[in-house]
Amino acid sequence: MGHNHDIEQYLRSSQEELVQLIRDLCAIPAPSTQEARRALFCKEWFEKNGFEDVFIDQVNNVCCPYHVTEDNDLVVFMAHTDTVFPDLEPMPLSERDGRIYSPGVTDDTANLAVLMICARYIVQHQYQSSTGVLIVANACEEGLGNLAGSRAILAAYGSRIKEFISLDGSDLSTVVNQAVGSHRYQITVRTEGGHSFGDFGNRNAIRCLASIIDMLYSIKVPAEHNSQTTYNVGLISGGTSVNTIAQEATMAYEYRSDNQLCLAKMENMFEKVMEAYRATGVEIDVTKIGDRPCSGALDPVAYQALRDRICRSIQAVLHREPRFLSGSTDCNIPLSLGIPAICIGVCRGGGCHTREEWLDTKSLLDGCRILMELFQHYLQQPPAAN
Repeated sequence: MGHNHDIEQYLRSSQEELVQLIRDLCAIPAPSTQEARRALFCKEWFEKNGFEDVFIDQVNNVCCPYHVTEDNDLVVFMAHTDTVFPDLEPMPLSERDGRIYSPGVTDDTANLAVLMICARYIVQHQYQSSTGVLIVANACEEGLGNLAGSRAILAAYGSRIKEFISLDGSDLSTVVNQAVGSHRYQITVRTEGGHSFGDFGNRNAIRCLASIIDMLYSIKVPAEHNSQTTYNVGLISGGTSVNTIAQEATMAYEYRSDNQLCLAKMENMFEKVMEAYRATGVEIDVTKIGDRPCSGALDPVAYQALRDRICRSIQAVLHREPRFLSGSTDCNIPLSLGIPAICIGVCRGGGCHTREEWLDTKSLLDGCRILMELFQHYLQQPPAAN
């Protein structure tokens, strides 16, 4: 990639700064839909480090256009600012044995920091490209953020985006190339309830909800072309006291699949279960609280070209083949629209979505190398001055 020695020297000399950037980002709480403080930090950092025309859009995406004109083709490099945790106070952070322990440190804070450090080199060395490059620190990837950040980028730039690369995950050699779609619901059951002794025999909303859960868990998941389909009840609540027949009970339910037809079949079966219980006279309110699409129709040649490019970048650094998986990421939105998209991790760690999440800081250098290898397919460094 141009002057490889210079790049390697830059990446090595930036590692301490990169680790400090991760610490700084971890200290800024950023639950989905509440990323404003972290977004402002990123915007100011990009501006201080050479980016021009940086802006924060309506959903708190930090957008850094590079060689983006009114109508040229674009490639998007994205890493999300939000964490899965609801905390509004700074996360605890500790360091030992070459690891940083902090909730959200790999998902997606370290990946975001690697994007920032590598993007700075591109800007400072005035790389050229006929394709516009849009660097995005995006919001709303996790949970009920419902990929609002990715959706906003696709709404703004649409078919101008020819390729889309998300940096997410905690394994340098894993590539997500198939979108896992999902539907998520809040389901509330209401009954007459009453006193546990005096009104014994009245319908109990908790019991009705439990029966619905049992029915949903008896569904045989569909299977199409080596697809995977799952379901889960993740939250339940309801009732008033131990001696009250519950009038109301609520649950959060989802099903997922990496196959559009299977997702549609799950939706049909879910609706039939709801209809069956309503027919018994139980009041059921169903609210869809999340909708992530599966992959749509993709140009196989264009998509294979992107996959090959990703493979070469990982092989050049790790000297091994990556493994490909299905997943639910910011790439779901471009993939659903037929735009080639890939998600890769540029760090290594573990315990994602737990309070014990950790990052192997030694992995960051290889993560930077992979990203810089990938950048070379889109950007060319100007010749050195004589």
